[in-house]
Amino acid sequence: MTKSSPAINRVVLAYSGGLDTSVILKWLQQTYGCEVVTFTADLGQGEELEPARAKAVMMGVKPEHIFIEDLREEFVKDYVFPMMRANALYEGLYLLGTSIARPLIAKKQIEIAKAVGADAVSHGATGKGNDQVRFELGYYALAPDIRIIAPWREWDLNSREQLIAFAEAHQIPVAKDKRGESPFSTDANLLHTSSEGKVLEDPWEEVPDYVYSRTDDPETAPAAQYITMDFEAGDPVAVDGVGYSPAALLAKLNELGKLHGIGRLDLVENRFVGMKSRGMYETPGGTILHLAHRGIEQITLDRGAAHLKDELAPKYAQLIYNGFWFSPEREMLQAAIDHSQTKVSGTVRLKLYKGSVSVVGRKSPNSLYSAGIVTFEDDAGAYDQRDAAGFIKLNALRLRLLGRRDGR
Repeated sequence: MTKSSPAINRVVLAYSGGLDTSVILKWLQQTYGCEVVTFTADLGQGEELEPARAKAVMMGVKPEHIFIEDLREEFVKDYVFPMMRANALYEGLYLLGTSIARPLIAKKQIEIAKAVGADAVSHGATGKGNDQVRFELGYYALAPDIRIIAPWREWDLNSREQLIAFAEAHQIPVAKDKRGESPFSTDANLLHTSSEGKVLEDPWEEVPDYVYSRTDDPETAPAAQYITMDFEAGDPVAVDGVGYSPAALLAKLNELGKLHGIGRLDLVENRFVGMKSRGMYETPGGTILHLAHRGIEQITLDRGAAHLKDELAPKYAQLIYNGFWFSPEREMLQAAIDHSQTKVSGTVRLKLYKGSVSVVGRKSPNSLYSAGIVTFEDDAGAYDQRDAAGFIKLNALRLRLLGRRDGR
């Protein structure tokens, strides 16, 4: 805090209750002399979140200023599903499990900040990572004049040992597993788990088996399993004929993906802060959903619309990865994508087998596929093959002119 900066009286902290954010909570209280409001988001990370409440109370946060919200349905319905409709893959491979969670967390933080009259918001993202950008672009988009405190860019606690020493000096409980050398760091939500750092930092070394938490070993997976998935207007609504809410449907796909070892990705990606980062991502349900959605689009989207979507998808993915969920360009792309999905309804049949998922059937009342036209048998005049001659000659005209000019 500079001498010219107005005082901060209240700050909303994105709080997990872990070592880093607990140290940040105390550091904010000491450094800024402010009241801290904590916000803990349940995005389906599979952890018990109530201990975060008890820890915040112990550290002096008023009970009415501790917010723990179940955001699983909103996360899947309003963030994951729109992204899946776009077929978004960062660098052609990554299903953006970490990236897509950040705008929702930022949105809720700002809502809480406005509700409690906070002067600032704070997060625990480091100065080396992408998340600092994603959080802060979201904050500024939704509250242009908000003040942001990013402790990792301000303090001098530059190692895990220093964090633990600070915690012990201020009577902040430290879990036993935090005192040793953590083999890797993780981030999890209902869509995926990402693992990075330490044992994963050498891109030549294969990911150790103990890193995987969301998928069983594909080599020991059971026999092939066939499932069906129903879509309405581009979104999945049922698995094997059973309807689910968005979050429950993704959870069901996660169960199936885990059993068959589906959705593992070892990736060296290009961070937009300028460095390459090696991560191991597990996205079991998302991988199944992504392929199933492509399958239903194959028979319901016109060729021109399908090809245009394929051109837009990398741009859309890049916007999410770079933190521009609340940008006008993402919203424009979303409007075009959603318009393309009005007839994307029907059923896809999939085969799950030892780490792979394949589309083996698809049907739709809106299908553009015509067996009568495509058949190799007698089509009873449905398609006149002689029409192709004129089409070919028109497309070849410029090539023939070039050839004559160049003496070919």
